[in-house]
Amino acid sequence: MKRFFGWLGFFVLAATSAQTVTAPGGNLSLTFQLTDKGQPAYSVRFKTQDVVLPSTLGMRIKDLPALTEGFEVLKTESNVVNEPWTPVLGETAEIPNHYTQLTVALRQAATGRLLTLIFKVYDEGVAFRYEFPKQPQLNYFIIEDELTQFNLNGNHKTFWIPGDYDSQEYAYNETFFADIDGAKIDMNNGIGLKTIRSNQRVQSPLMMKTAQGLYLNIFEAAVVNYPVMHLEVQPKTYRLTSHLVPNALGDKAYLQTPAVTPWRTIFVHDDARKIVSSRMILSLNEPCKISDVSYIKPMKYVGVWWEMHVGKSTWDYAGSQNAQNAADGSLKPSGRHGATTENVKRYIDFAAQHGFDGVLVEGWNTGWEDWFGNWKEDVFDFVTPYPDFDLKAVNAYAQAKGVKMIMHHETSGSVANYERHLDRAFQLMKDYGYPAVKSGYVGRIIPRGEFHDGQTMVNHYNFVARRAADFKLMINSHESSRPTGYHRTYPNYIAAEAARGNEFNAWSVGNPPMHETILPFTRLLGGPMDYTPGIFEIKMSYYDKSKSEQVHTTLAKQLALYVTLYSPLQMAADLPENYERHLDAFQFIKDVAVDWQDSKYLEAEPGDYLTVARKEKKGERWFLGAITDENARTTTLKLDFLTPGKKYKAILYQDAKEADWKTNPKAYEIKTMTVTAKSKLTLRLAPGGGTAVSFEPLP
Repeated sequence: MKRFFGWLGFFVLAATSAQTVTAPGGNLSLTFQLTDKGQPAYSVRFKTQDVVLPSTLGMRIKDLPALTEGFEVLKTESNVVNEPWTPVLGETAEIPNHYTQLTVALRQAATGRLLTLIFKVYDEGVAFRYEFPKQPQLNYFIIEDELTQFNLNGNHKTFWIPGDYDSQEYAYNETFFADIDGAKIDMNNGIGLKTIRSNQRVQSPLMMKTAQGLYLNIFEAAVVNYPVMHLEVQPKTYRLTSHLVPNALGDKAYLQTPAVTPWRTIFVHDDARKIVSSRMILSLNEPCKISDVSYIKPMKYVGVWWEMHVGKSTWDYAGSQNAQNAADGSLKPSGRHGATTENVKRYIDFAAQHGFDGVLVEGWNTGWEDWFGNWKEDVFDFVTPYPDFDLKAVNAYAQAKGVKMIMHHETSGSVANYERHLDRAFQLMKDYGYPAVKSGYVGRIIPRGEFHDGQTMVNHYNFVARRAADFKLMINSHESSRPTGYHRTYPNYIAAEAARGNEFNAWSVGNPPMHETILPFTRLLGGPMDYTPGIFEIKMSYYDKSKSEQVHTTLAKQLALYVTLYSPLQMAADLPENYERHLDAFQFIKDVAVDWQDSKYLEAEPGDYLTVARKEKKGERWFLGAITDENARTTTLKLDFLTPGKKYKAILYQDAKEADWKTNPKAYEIKTMTVTAKSKLTLRLAPGGGTAVSFEPLP
């Protein structure tokens, strides 16, 4: 690891003095100062534009005087850090971490309490956090409110979802800042649990674009022992203020000094590609704490999952209406259960035949019949299979075929129950050789009164990752709080959902075509997403003629998502028989890598389009994905990311001329050509469409 510190100075400042620090590249700067009342304040400038106007910082502490004003500066330190690091899995083999840091030590004159502010200025954004040193004036304390402001300089175009304490599974709204209003959202959106306490509150990350062409994003990094930050919106003054998700008592966070908050981040650049390709969120997290990372490996998988969403089978064994319908009160099979030994073996055969690493099985364990919506505590024990699922036989069959099984733990929101059973559940996985588990948090949280985004649940998600590391297991969480880079510290936290995934296309209004062009600018900034792409049978009327739901993409765009939506854990989510009818297109899913040596973001515009090229970690192949929104698009790309002097066989999986996500989503064509780094490639994307390309070096 390279490490370079350049000391820029040590200062003792008067209370009203200002200090400016500039990013290594020179375009982005942050100014800190105290107001006349002794309030800490900052502002951000990009080149000649004021991006964040003077904004105050502070904390309201329960039953104690607020940490908001009356501060004096004890000292400041500034230095330049250049500290690249190597991820276990990632979009690039090495991640830059180059920034200018300003540390400001403050003392509140009236109380003697100490507070330190840390600012980091990268070329693509700034980050800051509060630190509470160990001190006699402050030991145990409760955060009542965090009063971080973000004062914007105009009525920016904004991509937002409402500030729901329990769900991020919303389609994004594209409006001007002044028009943010949760009351105008259509709530017939398929989300089962909604907890929205204000129509003027949004979730971070919040993506924006100014009239002057700057791209802004407000987010957070390293959320550890702290609740998720949402944002209060003041539409007329263009102000955002931090809002922490409360617990059952209305408190925000319980802390003891020394303590730190998560980093508050503001991405700023005039090139959208610099935002979407940034790894600043990851770099702001602590380095890896796992000594043995040999078990953390990328995976492509299939599984018993989509067939439940399309109504072909069910998670439950007996059916929710006749859960105990035998004379002795035992479960009687409904005949529609998906996780049977026979059916799972069919998926294992398919995985082995086509070179997939694993098979996920949902609905294998007892308890699915009557829990949903009932706020029931003791639902699952995570070790007892249904009568028609032979755990030992399935595992032996998979091992004989060279396929790994992926465990599924649906907690039903009862995290207290899950933690009680966690070690036994993980030991069962070790006994049968399961390398990874997909966890789920559907439903209201138990302990009752807690929210998915509160401090208690953040601690739970992180605890599960840490405990899984003790067992050398990988975690893929669904319905959890959105990631903020914790997988740098615990890379066995291999993926998460935490956004509106592909399954919403099966039984709701679905995901609009622009949805996948926004996710890389929002949810994916914090970590890899298990979006479950690869749906080939687009229209749900195929399964039931009365259904009108459909996936809001073309088939070719489903292929491109394997490149544009990064995850080292990627599912081929459709049914095996649907792939068998399109083996030529399925070849791309078989070929595409999921761990990368290099990534080039060639084109990017949130809500409109994205084009990414990636080089596989342990080879010379490149893969490209290009996607668009509801508008057709033609683009010409330079292939100068390829190795000079080499020839490549390029296989294009693209929309046919007549393709359209609404009317003709399955129309695609496959073309092969020879290209070099000097070649140009013209792509034609249908409405809601995309193109996937593989580049294989020729001898």
